[in-house]
Amino acid sequence: MKIEIWSDIACPFCYIGKRKIEKALGKFSYKDQVEIEWKSFLLNPDQLTQPNKSSLEYLSEAKGWSLEQTKEIMGNVTNMAAQEGLEYHLDKTVVANTKKAHRILHLAKKAGKGDEMKERLLKAYFTEAVNIDDDGVLLGIALEIGLEESTIQEVLNTDKFSNEVDQDIYESRQIGVRGVPFFVLDRKFGISGAQPDGVFEDTLAKAWKEFTKTNPLFEVSDGKGGTCAIDGEC
Repeated sequence: MKIEIWSDIACPFCYIGKRKIEKALGKFSYKDQVEIEWKSFLLNPDQLTQPNKSSLEYLSEAKGWSLEQTKEIMGNVTNMAAQEGLEYHLDKTVVANTKKAHRILHLAKKAGKGDEMKERLLKAYFTEAVNIDDDGVLLGIALEIGLEESTIQEVLNTDKFSNEVDQDIYESRQIGVRGVPFFVLDRKFGISGAQPDGVFEDTLAKAWKEFTKTNPLFEVSDGKGGTCAIDGEC
């Protein structure tokens, strides 16, 4: 069964949501039968990267909040993240356009390392507070998870995977995604936002029940009966 997750890298609730779905899957008996696919979503496609401007100041200006109000909101989100074992430094995060990072994520997905890259990008943004629109930063992260330098440089030096990012965004509009994180389970059930743990567990169980109606499991009893293998060993 597939779970598709639309999210942005600069979305604090997306990292929290990632931990929540992981927690639900950790309790799920058939987690080895579930595939996670990360989908791109840009909260602000026209965002200008501003590494010399504090996120506190930027958010205050963008939302029309006072600095004190912005600090309070950041503190609340930081506490929510801490409950999931995440360390946020929202006052130090770098204001950055995320499309290039999403293109690198698509490269990682193609190499079967999508979840590793998603985790690493979120950590880089929220915990390490580095510029995820910087070529050197993205190169280092991609090398760290085992991608080949030549393929990374090709993405950084061209617009490769730009169409794939745009396709994800188009697809999100088709299914009615208005905010992220947004989880789609087996294209039948959706979860919007980093909801309480029980919502993830219950929805996962419902989706699996529907999935198995058309995809029955082949269960094997682990008895102690004698067997012979195809190589002739008995």
